[in-house]
Parts: sequence; C-alpha cells; structure tokens
Amino acid sequence: MVMTLDELRKRCEVRLAGLTLPRPFDIDAFSRGLAAQRGREIVLEPVANVAGPHGLWLARHNADFVFYQQHTSPAHRDHIILHELCHLLCDHQVKLGQGLPHERLLPDLLPETVQRMLSRATYSDDQEREAELLASLILERSRGLQVAPVEPPNGSEALVQRLAATFGNEDA
Repeated sequence: MVMTLDELRKRCEVRLAGLTLPRPFDIDAFSRGLAAQRGREIVLEPVANVAGPHGLWLARHNADFVFYQQHTSPAHRDHIILHELCHLLCDHQVKLGQGLPHERLLPDLLPETVQRMLSRATYSDDQEREAELLASLILERSRGLQVAPVEPPNGSEALVQRLAATFGNEDA
C-alpha cells in the first residue's frame, strides 16, 4: 500500500509528538536516549567511501548498528543517522525474499538485516519515505526552524507602504 504524503505526514507528526528531543539537539544524546528507551544499545559507526546509500541500520541480536558516511557535513551526518534511527522509531520490518542463501553468506546476521542491506538503494517505498520525512521533521523541530515574523526596522514603514502600493497591495 502506498501512502499519500498527507497520510505519511500525519503518522510522522504523531510519532514526533511522542519524542523528547535533547536541547540543544545532539545526535549522540538523541541516540543514547532512544537506546535507553528501547533497552537496547545503539552503536553509531562512521564509514569512509560508502557507495550507494549514505547510511545503513543493522539489527544484531544484542544491539543496533547505524553506519553513516564519514566524509560529509555535520548537518548531513545528523540527517543520515536520524534517517536510520527513524527506522527503529517506526518499527520498520523487512520481509526476506525467497531463494536468498543468506544463512551461508552472512550466518551471524538476522534475515531481516540481510534483506535491509540488499534493498536500501532508493526511497521508493513507504518505509523509506516515512523514515526520511520523520528525520526531516525531527531536525526541523529540534533546530527551531519555525520562522518568526520579521518586524521592519524603525522608520521603514513608509518604504513598506510604497512597496506594497507598487506591487498592488494598497491595503498594507
């Protein structure tokens, strides 16, 4: 089932309302809080020269590992990590396809982990879209990106009136 953007946003807003974000926002503190809430360690690991997805979440029996592109900006790093953590927050599950000999290739990884590793190159499905949107909303909320109205500097009221009149808004 493909969700509409409105449906997806509503789901993400509900999840966001239930989160406590550290102030000031810090991705490591957020990760530690999420690990404590889940009762399961989360390990953040930088990786150099990543081809394909910039991040990857691997669920092991004893911990969750989030690998992220090391050589990027701090803002992009935070977004990559948050995207992967949002898969945890949304309790995303991946079904393993038939015929994949994962037991022989990667015997110590969960089948869901193998499938996730093999299918994470695009944001085409609802889980990827949800993780991406929720990560963006967390960053927006945590950084206080709501734009406050800007008051014109003293003495500029006449200029504002002239501009408004020029562009057809004579009620300004």
